[in-house]
Amino acid sequence: MTILVGIDVAKDKHDCFIMNSEGEVLAKPFTIFNNKEGFDFLYEKIQSVSSSDNIKVGLEATGHYSYNIIGFLLNKGLATFILNPLHTNLYRKSLSLRKTKTDKIDSKTIAMMLLSEVSLKSYSDISYHNEDLKSLTRYRFSKVEERAKLKTSFSRLAQILFPELEKLVPTLHMTSIYQLLEEFPSASAIASVHLTRLTNLLSKASKGHYDRETAIKIRDAAKNSIGSNMPAKSLELKHTIKLICALTIDIDEIEAEISKMMDKIASPITTIPGIGRNMGAMIISEIGDFSRFSSPDKILAYAGFSPSIYQSGKLDNCYAHMEKRGSRYLRYALFHAAKLVCHWDKTFADYLAKKRAEGKHYYVAISHAVKKLVRVIFHIEKTKQAFLKAS
Repeated sequence: MTILVGIDVAKDKHDCFIMNSEGEVLAKPFTIFNNKEGFDFLYEKIQSVSSSDNIKVGLEATGHYSYNIIGFLLNKGLATFILNPLHTNLYRKSLSLRKTKTDKIDSKTIAMMLLSEVSLKSYSDISYHNEDLKSLTRYRFSKVEERAKLKTSFSRLAQILFPELEKLVPTLHMTSIYQLLEEFPSASAIASVHLTRLTNLLSKASKGHYDRETAIKIRDAAKNSIGSNMPAKSLELKHTIKLICALTIDIDEIEAEISKMMDKIASPITTIPGIGRNMGAMIISEIGDFSRFSSPDKILAYAGFSPSIYQSGKLDNCYAHMEKRGSRYLRYALFHAAKLVCHWDKTFADYLAKKRAEGKHYYVAISHAVKKLVRVIFHIEKTKQAFLKAS
């Protein structure tokens, strides 16, 4: 006989319900606080009503609120199942037409789902400890997004204050240009600086790449610039540069930690051309324990890359769109990884060209490459074999 425990997770408390596989209620809905005493009380309650070692505990995926209790349950050796809130919501609605939703009802619904969902796979220690890597890759993602927005602001401000500068350098986003505009944040400020000082600044910042000749070109352009002399914009530019540099230091530190974790994991995903440690870490951390998925298609569905289907009678949707449910981070990582792999690997490049030749839009062709890439990732992660590049 199996003991089924449903837990509805919240910030400060969790509602619980215990039944057995024959439908007998062993403990009516009760509430525990989100602390050690509450966790211990739950475990003692389970032990007091259970005479079986076959215990299943289910809870919804609720982000960071569930992280601590999952760790407690796994440490106690209890088989723990993480349910999709969409599934539990649909299951609850299927039980009654009435709009009834309370935390106590949800805990009972989760327990009943454990009884009906025989194909569920328990949350593993691999998945739990993988949360560290997932947390770090998502943190990096947010920092990179934040920096990208600041770089856009930097470019806008540079266009206002010194528009000619962009034509004199390969890109505005270089350490030497950041240091130049942080110290002299306008064309008028650069035009009035002594040439020796400007030369020394550029030479030091560019590690000798820019010399006196470059300094002369930049100062001459500044003297004839149409850039606005706006102190408020200059101050904004200085602060924007400082934020970009600070974020770059943070991102470098995060990436160094990700690199250490990837060394421990020793995943073969980085043997795929075009997938570096950061992108590879994002993919495997979002997928988690590969044993949870019986096929590559399940991973595609988890990422939201499966096409939506609508059919009723004679009506059938002709243009199926991607579901875009599941992990948006995994969807992002797979899509951008596929573009890089198609660039660096001939087999994938030929496959993309074939799909384009069939008349498919570029993004549609890339989505086909994503499917192919997921099949490759699934195989090498299951077998722990390195990617074999076609000769």
